[in-house]
Amino acid sequence: MKPLSFVIITYNRPADMLELAENISSLDKAEELLEEVIIVNNASTKDYSAVKEFVQDHTGIPFRFVDAPENLGVAKGRNYALQLGIAPYVIMIDDDAVLQNKNALTNLLEVFETTVGNRPTAIICFKVLYYDNLEMQVNAFPHKNFSSLRDKDFFQTYYYAGGAHAIRREVFAKTGNYPVDFFYGMEEYDLSYRILDHGYAIAYSDKVVMLHKESPLGRKTKKEKMAMLWINKSKVAWRYLPVRYYFSTAFLWSLEYLGKTGLDIGGWFRGWKHILKIPSAEKRVPVKKSTLEYLSSVDARLWY
Repeated sequence: MKPLSFVIITYNRPADMLELAENISSLDKAEELLEEVIIVNNASTKDYSAVKEFVQDHTGIPFRFVDAPENLGVAKGRNYALQLGIAPYVIMIDDDAVLQNKNALTNLLEVFETTVGNRPTAIICFKVLYYDNLEMQVNAFPHKNFSSLRDKDFFQTYYYAGGAHAIRREVFAKTGNYPVDFFYGMEEYDLSYRILDHGYAIAYSDKVVMLHKESPLGRKTKKEKMAMLWINKSKVAWRYLPVRYYFSTAFLWSLEYLGKTGLDIGGWFRGWKHILKIPSAEKRVPVKKSTLEYLSSVDARLWY
């Protein structure tokens, strides 16, 4: 078995997906190291014929193009794609991105062997630059202390960007898959706490560089997505962290919702209806003391 696989969930971006497929094909030792490249079309109605033709013409790379039965969302889409592969290390990358360095695959395998303390590394977070201007993308950086960590080549952290990382497949057998009740947003935090609680670490390395086509001005977040972020982050805090962090997360994210939606009071009240049901609807599975110690050691921001 070859060590690496790609998992890409694509939706309404056939031109970007084609560029990414071309990029993957050009990476050093791609044919030698890739067990599979799984592309899941998440029920898009766009024309992916050019991508399918590329896949068919490049038999040296183990591409698999699969049409999902419906729009599964982010978390369910990843779960669906993961069960299609077998390689021990899984690279998850956004469909509107490419890898900058040709040696990304070989570098990635080297970094997975890097350990700090007694925790094996479960996830490697990539360095993410904007495709257009090559500036670092702050909201894809896997730590809130961007200013103090941005120039480090390697550090341990506590969460990761879902579209710019690689993960050990063995992790899912121990932690379970992504939460199926999260259609959009914060599923990475949910899995991160479970990963850390099983004795793994999460790390960042600049040896794999991803170029992301998101505008430096960012994307406008729809009210529905903003509400999902608020509710899901509150669920995560309730499930895994000391109770005080549930209250602080729910409150501070309610202010974030108001700020990002132009004071949508109606949506704010609807959000709070969901938030206040969390303690009765969600089971608490608090992380271990050793996990809280790890979170403290990496200066994790837990309040919101």
